[in-house]
Amino acid sequence: MPDPFSLAAIGGTFLIAGGVKGVIGLGLPTVSLALLTVAFDLPSAMALLLVPSFITNLWQAVVGGNGGAILRRIWPFLLLATGTVWIGAIALRQVDLSLLSALLGLLLVIYGGANLAGLRFTLTQSQANWLGPVLGTINGVLTGMTGSFVVPGVMFLQAIGLPRDMLIQAMGILFTASTLALAVALQRNDFVTTELAGLSAAAVPPAIIGMIAGQRLRRNLSEQLFRRIFFIALLLLGGYIIFRALGA
Repeated sequence: MPDPFSLAAIGGTFLIAGGVKGVIGLGLPTVSLALLTVAFDLPSAMALLLVPSFITNLWQAVVGGNGGAILRRIWPFLLLATGTVWIGAIALRQVDLSLLSALLGLLLVIYGGANLAGLRFTLTQSQANWLGPVLGTINGVLTGMTGSFVVPGVMFLQAIGLPRDMLIQAMGILFTASTLALAVALQRNDFVTTELAGLSAAAVPPAIIGMIAGQRLRRNLSEQLFRRIFFIALLLLGGYIIFRALGA
């Protein structure tokens, strides 16, 4: 039976992460993973995010009416991004977890810093055709090693010029598929225990409540300002994770 502190940490994490997703439409896996690694080891944090990430991103993946067009556009990237997760997950048993936690922190710093700096890359169709599988492979391996889905995956989806609605749905598809691949990889490496699976399922209600609250809060907030605060927080949290991991 987990201690009250762990239960509170899990519930609070997904309430916050759900709230962020409710306001800006993304960030639940990223925020939950970043916060959970402060209280739990990296494999446990990755296992805990599985069910809330799948449930909250599945809706985003299927709603929008552009699923077929998106899959035709990004299927080589998506195939490699999900099919290589198991390779990265091998590192969870062979590499010092403090180094992998530091890598997670670095990815958060890169993601937060790039968005704060307003960096936007543009790829032509021919560039995307050959870069997609390469970046998909990198994204999949990093997902298996750290549980993070965003670097360079989200940057690739932004760079190929998808309209806003298609971009949001494409991110939902990437996150949903990556979550399923991560669940299989963690299970194969015996990182998903019955207790962690139960706690992950129990984290769904706080995540949903947070999303609903965030959606209501969005009406009274500047989304642009909230995004800036979100990326600053990611930058600082990533730096803290690196400092703590390397200090250990």
